[in-house]
Amino acid sequence: MSRRVRFFDSLRGLSVLSMVGFHLCYDLRYLAGLSLPWFQGTFQNIWRATISWVFLFLAGVMSSYSRNNYRRAAKYGLFAFAIFAVTTIAAVDDAISFGIIYCMAACTLVTAILETLRIRPKGLVAAAGCVAAFLALLYVPSGYLDFGFTRMTLPQELYATPWLSWLGFPGPGFVSGDYYPVLPYLLMYLAGASAGPSLKDSFCSGRVRDLGLRPLEWLGRHALLVYAVHQPVLLVVASLVSGRSLL
Repeated sequence: MSRRVRFFDSLRGLSVLSMVGFHLCYDLRYLAGLSLPWFQGTFQNIWRATISWVFLFLAGVMSSYSRNNYRRAAKYGLFAFAIFAVTTIAAVDDAISFGIIYCMAACTLVTAILETLRIRPKGLVAAAGCVAAFLALLYVPSGYLDFGFTRMTLPQELYATPWLSWLGFPGPGFVSGDYYPVLPYLLMYLAGASAGPSLKDSFCSGRVRDLGLRPLEWLGRHALLVYAVHQPVLLVVASLVSGRSLL
């Protein structure tokens, strides 16, 4: 059995830590009503992207280490359903319908199918192509494609049905506390999946493999556990800071 790559665990752990900080700021501002004027707009969007994009890219990379991506997809899927059920019942904020864990489940399943069909993209060139496609499709949930020099509006009929929200075309009245549909985020996952074998065979076989910090490694190895428990803890913290109950 191959050794764990400490670098990847630490990088994932750093993203987990950043996620906790982001959600704490969100809870303090939008649920507890504290004034955090800097936590908005471009800054908020960039911070969110540095978390979710890294999560998905690393999950794609890790798919090349997995012995059974169908099993990984099922684990993520069950976890995503549990999150949907809990956030629906708790009703503290909008329920999470198609969040980041759902996205990881869907992307892992697609990758497993591509592996079975032997058409999974591989190599750094394929990874770069996936990143370029991801950026072009980044605004699909908003109704258009962005090619840098021009935009193309997508048919509004795609957004007229409630049955395509999972794919990236949110229907009328669709609301989710966390929204990462298959498009465009599958492409960031596939970028990691494409680069994974090259990274595994090259730079991760040397000294970079063992670069890491133990606390971050622990967070990285237990990312799902931290994801499951961090928000209730943060709600307690936000309640204490604001002096009002959020639970």
